[in-house]
Amino acid sequence: MYAIRLGDDGAELRPLEPWHAEEFLTHLERGRDFVNRFVPFAATATDTAGAREVLQRYADRRAAGTASLHGLWLDGRLVGGVLTLNFDAANGTCEVGCWLEPAATGRGLVTRAMRVLIDWVIEERGIHRVEWVAAAGNTASLAVARRLGMTRDGVRREAHLHHGVRHDLEVWSVLAPEWRAARATASAQVSPATAAGPRDDH
Repeated sequence: MYAIRLGDDGAELRPLEPWHAEEFLTHLERGRDFVNRFVPFAATATDTAGAREVLQRYADRRAAGTASLHGLWLDGRLVGGVLTLNFDAANGTCEVGCWLEPAATGRGLVTRAMRVLIDWVIEERGIHRVEWVAAAGNTASLAVARRLGMTRDGVRREAHLHHGVRHDLEVWSVLAPEWRAARATASAQVSPATAAGPRDDH
């Protein structure tokens, strides 16, 4: 099992697996209304069995090489996570996403975790294009895409039906050469004390 430190504040990135079902459910109960605004699984994982089903679905997708799920722990407590989906190694494309409970916002956790995840998909899995797709109203998520140096490719109008409402989806992306160039520039300009990333709403 891996546990990647994301800074000096007790934040870690770890696998999120079916045996975490009770912990995952407890986490969702703390922030269900907040998470459920844009993340569908918050509405379906309403008991331990439902939470385990969500985690098992991603475990199966990970085994198939089409997705992966990673939890964010802060001082030993699960507070959110990051994921890959629509993972297509043959074509060198994937999508990344995130969620976070309200108490963990404002610390830059997702930005830090996402840098690790994008490094992995590009350098270890050979992905060329990484996409970020978020509802136009999800301003915190879109801010992370900007902070990661992604480019806004366009809008898929009313493409996502959630809670009976159709949401526009913004599509952002970063290409492997762009990511490597930005990382090299950041390494040259940012001191080790601040390399973990700026604070933000995610």
